[in-house]
Amino acid sequence: MHHSRPSVSQDDSIFSEVGVRTEGDTWDIVSSVGVTALGVAAARALETAQPDALVRDEYAARFVAASGHAEMNRWLNDPAALDDMPMPPVVMGYRSKFFDDHFAAAAAAGVRQAVILAAGLDARAYRLDWPAGTVVFELDQPKVLEFKREVLADIDVRPAADRREVAVDLRDDWPAALLDAGFDPSAPSAWSAEGLLPYLPGAAQDALFERIQRLSAPGSRVATDMITDATGLDRLADQEAEVMRRSPMAGINVTELFYTDERTDPDIWFAANGWTTESLSIPQLAERYERALPELPEALAPLVDLTRYVTAVKPGKP
Repeated sequence: MHHSRPSVSQDDSIFSEVGVRTEGDTWDIVSSVGVTALGVAAARALETAQPDALVRDEYAARFVAASGHAEMNRWLNDPAALDDMPMPPVVMGYRSKFFDDHFAAAAAAGVRQAVILAAGLDARAYRLDWPAGTVVFELDQPKVLEFKREVLADIDVRPAADRREVAVDLRDDWPAALLDAGFDPSAPSAWSAEGLLPYLPGAAQDALFERIQRLSAPGSRVATDMITDATGLDRLADQEAEVMRRSPMAGINVTELFYTDERTDPDIWFAANGWTTESLSIPQLAERYERALPELPEALAPLVDLTRYVTAVKPGKP
């Protein structure tokens, strides 16, 4: 079925005008932003291995193994390495369960199309219990999607929903690519932007939200995470080198990939546009999921203190 496209405002040009790091840069799973997706998979694998894990992602370790990334594979294959891990696996557990619960709540409310922006090595199309008829759209760089597809093909696993890859740069006209893949803007949708916003300049973040707003029918839902004061990340600098040296992301200075310009917090943006929002801190998620937050190195305290998990629901029924 063909659907007319929502009107595109001049703001859509912001993604071609404001690049991420360098204009038009691309990446695969072992370079730049792609490596952070691999690091997230490593963290999910470590949490999955915990006896009281908040998330069970049996595919995460396979992605890390297939990447050949020596340091991340060392962490997964050396149980003793967890003893001095600066960011405990449960922190990724909080994050993963938050987004899992978001999609589960949307499905329970009757939403049957999900859009995972910057999908990375997200395997939710395979590991979540999707209702019949659900379509899951995964948007990311072509090389990242290709890597994931090849790894999963090797183990002959099938998605639990109608999974559709949308190979596109989020700085380009991704709404057109999404619509071409069969997205129905007249039906409610569930969106996730997990671990994405720090890698966008503030203006590009606003443009992303505006596009989601135009594509979302009443009853749609959005989930994202954010750093409330990105400039606060500068406080990580003093101890960052030692922390990162001992992490599964060794060799990657993630904060150098972040944009720290001023921006509107997602909960404020969506509330101003008529959505009902909720914002939760990491300690609040720890309480909700009944998994205590361990003591963290001083260098990581700002990151934990400033992180929020946001959901927004557009008024109206699916």
